[in-house]
Amino acid sequence: MTTPRWRALSSSDRPVVATQRWRLDLAYDGKSFNGYAYQPEFTTVVGALRATLASTLRMDAEPVVVGAGRTDTGVHAFAQVVHVDLPVRLFAHHRGPDAERLMVSLNKQLRGRIRVLAARPVGDEFHARFSATWREYRYLILDSGPPALAMNDEWSWTVRGPLDLTAMDRACADLLGTHDFRAFCRRPTNATSDEPLLRRVIDARFDRLADQWALNPTGTPAVKFTIRAQSFCHNMVRCLTSTLVAIGEGRLPESTVKDRLQSLSREQLPPPAPARGLCLVGVGYDEFAGGPSGFVR
Repeated sequence: MTTPRWRALSSSDRPVVATQRWRLDLAYDGKSFNGYAYQPEFTTVVGALRATLASTLRMDAEPVVVGAGRTDTGVHAFAQVVHVDLPVRLFAHHRGPDAERLMVSLNKQLRGRIRVLAARPVGDEFHARFSATWREYRYLILDSGPPALAMNDEWSWTVRGPLDLTAMDRACADLLGTHDFRAFCRRPTNATSDEPLLRRVIDARFDRLADQWALNPTGTPAVKFTIRAQSFCHNMVRCLTSTLVAIGEGRLPESTVKDRLQSLSREQLPPPAPARGLCLVGVGYDEFAGGPSGFVR
């Protein structure tokens, strides 16, 4: 159990209150939201979570929620991590923080749009974004024609097949290490064209998944692209996925990834893969922060 801290909620003329930092592990269906980040005019993951926290805990104002990373509109998460500072008084009648009670209350109000998978009090030194040591994304691809069930198309991208996974994996090897990913990212609005977008990729690979339920008409398994990096820039995974699929289809040479990491040019590369196939599946933390989220290797 960590020691609560004393913090002013906002302006200096308000009384100070004791707050406890909480880590929440979340899952959500991206198609229900206009992205992760808070936007007052749109329904977003953070907006819905802030409103639900304030309503469920009867807070005077919505709390600030800080996440491990932002997901775009339509992108899913099985293991997003956020932190939020909650007044200790909210748990005063329950002999300290009650993680199970908090999870049940939030999930009841969120009604399946967002699922709180775990809740735990943490120390002040924990920061959902800056304490994270890596993030892992998974992209699902169907390369055997239209899926037998429409719901599959909401969680994957159907392409022409079969894909040459051997060629795609060889191209993945060129991603490992630290590179300037300007050819595979959407540049931030406040960044200049000559500003590097350096990211360190820890692992990147393709695997075939067994189709035990015969969701595809031919029974051919889906393809899973898994990539782990210290951090990602905007649209990076989707841009890499579309390029690697083009390599697997034979439309681009295997050297494309290596060449574009050197040239930094995005010219004539395919557009980003659809958001619906992408899912955040893990965030890495040290043991002081509770360890990694999700079920990752």
